[in-house]
Amino acid sequence: MTAGLVIGVDSGGSGLRVALADATAPAGATTLVSREPVRTGDAGIDAGHLLAQLVPMARTLLAGAGGGAVAALAIGAAGMATLGGQLRAELPTALAEALGVRRLALAADAVTAYAGALGQRPGAVVAAGTGMIATGTDLTHWRRADGWGHLLGDCGGGSWIGRAGLEAALRAHDGRRGGSAALLVAAESVFGPADALPGAVYPRTDRPAVLASFAPEVARCAAAGDDVAAAVLVRAAGHIAEATAAVCPRPENGARECEVALTGGLFKMGAPLLVPLRAELAQQLPHARLVSTAGDPLAGALLLASALATDTLRLPCHPTLLHVPTERGE
Repeated sequence: MTAGLVIGVDSGGSGLRVALADATAPAGATTLVSREPVRTGDAGIDAGHLLAQLVPMARTLLAGAGGGAVAALAIGAAGMATLGGQLRAELPTALAEALGVRRLALAADAVTAYAGALGQRPGAVVAAGTGMIATGTDLTHWRRADGWGHLLGDCGGGSWIGRAGLEAALRAHDGRRGGSAALLVAAESVFGPADALPGAVYPRTDRPAVLASFAPEVARCAAAGDDVAAAVLVRAAGHIAEATAAVCPRPENGARECEVALTGGLFKMGAPLLVPLRAELAQQLPHARLVSTAGDPLAGALLLASALATDTLRLPCHPTLLHVPTERGE
């Protein structure tokens, strides 16, 4: 069994978080944060830009800990599954040379969210914020549902809810069925006159975040009794439950429940979303049991690194979701 210092990394739209901990006590981590998101280009996630931030941060953390070797390092990155080819090709050699890393895991952020929420137990985790993805495993295979982005999917996520709310606002503006006067007032308070809304949304390169920024207004209107806003959240709950049902391991002979954890900022909406979601889960997935989330994606990255360092990794490797080039030949 190997032990020592481990590093966990969480890379997403808000920047980069890097944590250092002892492999046997990952909860006692020291963390540094960069607010600069790692760039994505034609070749996918930019390995050079990630390294330019990660290596100095890791060295600072190691110096603060009095030095020592890195037993294992795990990176969870948004887009890793579809845009991580350059990372998988370049990081193993680069991190070995820069930090002496010999054990490395490159994971999709959905996997680090899973590890942070449920650890290494079978089950399903829904990660929902601007987008929405459900990930499940029976510890043999991974299953994934949605996470296809705001144009092709992310159904029930923040951008989906915000877009549906804005559509209902514009229906009210036009006098069409399905409109909501309350959502129209909310939309104009956030974005200005309704007829200027396309110009406030379409040119933006951060359209998913712009749309998602209206999701709390949908929840507020629903909580105030607006039937149209409430119906939007009921539909969102249905989509989230469908994705969960698609990935949740089936109980064996009816003898085992499927643990389900919810993580991400979307669920801070509270009752307007959670009440219909619990109802949908009970209907679509009667063998599911909602459990509390243990930790966030950075905690999940540290857990993966610690499992590598101590030879206790149980989560299944996968060519794009959980790539472990130094240990499993993935």
